[in-house]
Amino acid sequence: MRLTLTSAAGPVNVLRGISATIGSGSTIGLVGPSSSGKSTLMMVLGGLERVSSGKVEIAGTDLNTLSEDALARFRRDRIGIVFQSFHLVPTMTALENVAVPLELAGRADAFAAAAAGLAAVGLKERLQHYPSQLSGGEQQRVAIARAFAPRPSLLLADEPTGNLDGETGQQVIDLLFALHAERGTTLLLITHDAALAERCDRIIHLRDGQIVEEAI
Repeated sequence: MRLTLTSAAGPVNVLRGISATIGSGSTIGLVGPSSSGKSTLMMVLGGLERVSSGKVEIAGTDLNTLSEDALARFRRDRIGIVFQSFHLVPTMTALENVAVPLELAGRADAFAAAAAGLAAVGLKERLQHYPSQLSGGEQQRVAIARAFAPRPSLLLADEPTGNLDGETGQQVIDLLFALHAERGTTLLLITHDAALAERCDRIIHLRDGQIVEEAI
């Protein structure tokens, strides 16, 4: 697949012929220097950016064939995303933040499922706390609970420990891998940390929008 964006200086080739197959339930470490295309590839896999050519198929569904509404529903039901900056809604409690995607999916048990998700990440005593009342590590745990709550087929994590200290970051990563193992979710982890990437089943190296090396 390829992705070309327009700019004042002309077209910019961001992804330049990516071809890969990721097995269900596997863990993938996506590494590479800054501006190599890692985050853009995550946006494409998350259905947040459409490719210029080629195909993106997830769980048997070609994302290119979906309308914007259908793509949003697919993303809601099948894909979880954890960002480095958490992206929690500041005016909502931890419980409400996790319940939002479940409510949008029409789940009658949205709040009960959200409470269970927060308990699973060790925050059962923090349900009514707002993001400003939580530490960075706790906020990232809320973000993880929100991403896992709909039980997605694919979880994308973009530098999930980038804003955390070493010890807290290690706890968050251990939690991600534990939930992956428990639920069988395919995990794609973008990281600059070589040791963290080594924990994955497979490592994909990107440079200049291309895969330059793979390791298992």
